[in-house]
Amino acid sequence: MHTFGYRANALLTLGVTILALMCAMASFSDNFNLPSPSARVEVLNVNWFQKQRNGNDEVSLTLNISADLQSAFTWNTKQVFVFLAAEYETTQNSLNQISLWDAIIPSKEHAKFSIHTTNKYRLTDQGSNLRGKEFNLTLHWHVMPKTGKMFADKIVMTGYHLPEDYR
Repeated sequence: MHTFGYRANALLTLGVTILALMCAMASFSDNFNLPSPSARVEVLNVNWFQKQRNGNDEVSLTLNISADLQSAFTWNTKQVFVFLAAEYETTQNSLNQISLWDAIIPSKEHAKFSIHTTNKYRLTDQGSNLRGKEFNLTLHWHVMPKTGKMFADKIVMTGYHLPEDYR
C-alpha cells in the first residue's frame, strides 16, 4: 500500500510536469509571432553643445519619439523594455553607443506612444569627437515574456548630424 508521502510526491510530480509542458508550449507559441513595429524619431533642437572642463563633448537634444510596438506583444508578454541610443564611429572605437532615453512598456495599450522629450541621459563623448559628427538613432526593444527566452530587436534611423561649432 502507498503511504501519504508517496501519493503526495506523485501528485506534485504530475503537477510540476504539466506546468513545465504548459510553459514550454507558451514559449514555443511566441515563435509564430512576427512583430512589425514602427518608429520615427525627430531631432527638433540641439539645446546645447559644449566642451566640458575635462575636454569631453556633451550634447543636449530635444526629441520627438513616436513608436508603435503593439505587434511585439503576445499573450505571453510580460513587458517590453525600450530604449533609444545614439550610435556613431570614432577613430578610437568602431561603434560608440550611448543611451539617450528608455522606458518600460507594461501592456499593449501603452505600446503606441508619441513623446516630446530631451535626452534622459547625457550624450557625452571622450574627447572632442562629436563636432560635425554623423550619427544614427536606434530604437531597441527587449520583449520580456512570462515564460521562455527574451527577444530583442531594433530599428535603425540614419542621417542625423551634430553641428560643427559649440553652442
